[in-house]
Amino acid sequence: MDFELSDEQRLLRDTIRSFVDAQIRPVARQWEDSGRYPDEIVATMAQMGLFGLLVPEEYGGMAADMVSLAVVFEEISRGWMGVAGIIGSHSLSCWMIAQYGTEQQRRAHLPALATGERRTGIALTEPGAGSDLQGIATTARREGDAGGSGPSGSGVSPGDAVSPRASTGYLVNGRKTWITNARHADPLPVLVKTDPSARPAHKGMSVLLVDPSAAGFEVVRDLPKLGYKGPETCEIVLDDVRVPAAGLLGGAEGRGLQQVLAALEKGRINIAARAVGVAQEAYDLALRYAGEREAFGQKISGFQAVQLKLADMAMKLQAARLLTYWAAARADAGQRADLESGLAKVYASEVAQECAFTAMQVHGGYGYSKEFTVERLYRDAPLMVIGEGTNDILRTVIAESLISGRGVIG
Repeated sequence: MDFELSDEQRLLRDTIRSFVDAQIRPVARQWEDSGRYPDEIVATMAQMGLFGLLVPEEYGGMAADMVSLAVVFEEISRGWMGVAGIIGSHSLSCWMIAQYGTEQQRRAHLPALATGERRTGIALTEPGAGSDLQGIATTARREGDAGGSGPSGSGVSPGDAVSPRASTGYLVNGRKTWITNARHADPLPVLVKTDPSARPAHKGMSVLLVDPSAAGFEVVRDLPKLGYKGPETCEIVLDDVRVPAAGLLGGAEGRGLQQVLAALEKGRINIAARAVGVAQEAYDLALRYAGEREAFGQKISGFQAVQLKLADMAMKLQAARLLTYWAAARADAGQRADLESGLAKVYASEVAQECAFTAMQVHGGYGYSKEFTVERLYRDAPLMVIGEGTNDILRTVIAESLISGRGVIG
């Protein structure tokens, strides 16, 4: 049992930390407050290869292990959690294409996604379906050849041979919301019902790789948010959007929900790591401020009430980090990690929320001011409690795993 990062992981952590200190921290407050999209930061992340974190090496990616992924998201989130979201949705989608895509789909999409030349995301949530993914209303109806060519569409190049079955395509209709990278995704994996009559519903669900330039695809609005500002979070409409059959992820219908749930297992490690980053930043700021602020003739770090807060933050922060790295290590070992990633996501997100509020208390009135970073942390933290499966839903998933015997603690 080794609780230390490897030499490579420490080097990666130090590299990301230096990047955050030099390029993200100096602009985070101003850009986040104005809602400015961080194009320059995105360009640097592309140069660093961060868009290829979960892309296999044969397609030009880093093929990073999950602990390294957690380290990257933790460090970026210490500087600005919103920026981590840009590569979060992208990485989840890349993993899904690498894991379940056909070889043709991998060759068509992953090399450009690895470099950041193109980006991606994932469209699951709908106005009427969040945690209940089997309740989605977006449909994909088969029709004649849906056309399309080139990497940004189906992954079929002009002149490629297609089977008679592959010569048919889909008409997609529906609405998706809370979509990160909606304006930049190419392709955008969309969870649809290819057989709305299927029972159970998951047997009729599939993932389609949608070309955002296709007629009928429209980003209709940006969602106003409490926090998580900077990255776009959009609602999209798909109105008779044509998708070639070669854009069906994996080439077989009825596997979409399983593909998505497996990806979300990895995504929860990303969310847990982001939460650890927010909690770490909150702790660091509270500790520093307590050592500088004077009241009643002494540093406030000398008051037991403040000391108790700092101690609780430190204990819970480190427990959240170890839980997150444990879940990541399980995934790296090739073991099922739905229980572990759920435990990490729930605990770390709630620690982040608690630490952000505690840091605000330590700062007193200044903590409520936009001139201090803790105000942003307080707004960003709740997203991790809600996103990638709400904590209430995940608690039921954790309990079901334990009761069934699939998951074991101790």
